[in-house]
Amino acid sequence: MAPVVQRTAPIDVQVIGNVEAYETISVKSQIGGVLERVSIHEGDNVKKGDLLFTIDPRQLDAQVNQAEANLAHDNAALHQAQANLRRDVSQEKFARMQAQRYAQLFERKAVSKQEAEQFQTDADMRHETVSADEAAIETAKAAAAADQAALDNAKVQLGYTRIYSPVDGRTGNLNVKEGNVVKATDVELITILRLEPIYVTFAIPEDRLAEVRKQMSAGHKLMVTAYPEKDLDTGSETGELTFIDNSVDASTGAIKLKGTFPNRNRALWPGKYVRVTLRLGTVLNAVMVPTQAVQTGQDGAYVFVVKPDMTVESRPVTIGVRVQSDQVIETGLRPGETVVTEGHVRLVTGSHVSIRKSATGGGA
Repeated sequence: MAPVVQRTAPIDVQVIGNVEAYETISVKSQIGGVLERVSIHEGDNVKKGDLLFTIDPRQLDAQVNQAEANLAHDNAALHQAQANLRRDVSQEKFARMQAQRYAQLFERKAVSKQEAEQFQTDADMRHETVSADEAAIETAKAAAAADQAALDNAKVQLGYTRIYSPVDGRTGNLNVKEGNVVKATDVELITILRLEPIYVTFAIPEDRLAEVRKQMSAGHKLMVTAYPEKDLDTGSETGELTFIDNSVDASTGAIKLKGTFPNRNRALWPGKYVRVTLRLGTVLNAVMVPTQAVQTGQDGAYVFVVKPDMTVESRPVTIGVRVQSDQVIETGLRPGETVVTEGHVRLVTGSHVSIRKSATGGGA
């Protein structure tokens, strides 16, 4: 027999989950060349910004130098065109003044018409020269801009010769050794997995989805506990539910969830299967009995209640959630009553019972 107890009962869902890396980075080269140096080892822990690989940069260094020289050449041509413009603007100004002066002298009949027209023609020619200088400046500016773009591109390409880690993580198998020739985006050099934080993916029955969504819609954080080892007493990792898939798997009737764990001690490892407990809440003042006390008949669940006169009564009950080895009873029992946990087969309502000592000295 066992007493009916009243206590706070956690509402847990226990399933098997799989650990996934928070980020998986496939490192590839963005340019071709000889892999000059590998700066890490397989299985190293790396930080964001750590140098991983160096590709022979000599050819790209030469391209950067060539682009810088072209830019300097076209900047010099631009300065020369600007100087020519300033010179020709001054000459045009002087030619305009001369043309106006000779036009006035022609009106006074002091010079011939041919002389006045000659100075006017010279002023017009100076104006066209200024226009040509302005066009030359625009051409030089365009050429300098093109050279600057080519230089920027060459520097970007040169930057690709040094490959850095984009995240904190742990390196995997090294696929290419020093001295080999690599091609752009051809071969995966190495894979980096981010382990802090880390995901645990698991699935729960679809009938629990409404409760999960209700809790999250209310702003409650649902805690997820992962047990890396088979023995639940060896330690656990606690995280938070952060993802609900957008559809239920029709073939299994389950929906995929993800919990995010800090994983500071790295007890969770990508690919590992773990026991997962999702806590959906607690039931306050829950009436509970051992699971083996609850029997199922044609009319539903029932228990045998032991009365003070040591007779039993078959009483229907409404069961709630199961908490490990105990069952929550929603209706039908009161705290302090006693129920039968073993020997139900020979019992009917009104049967007299006695407590039999087992071989180990325990009650039965």
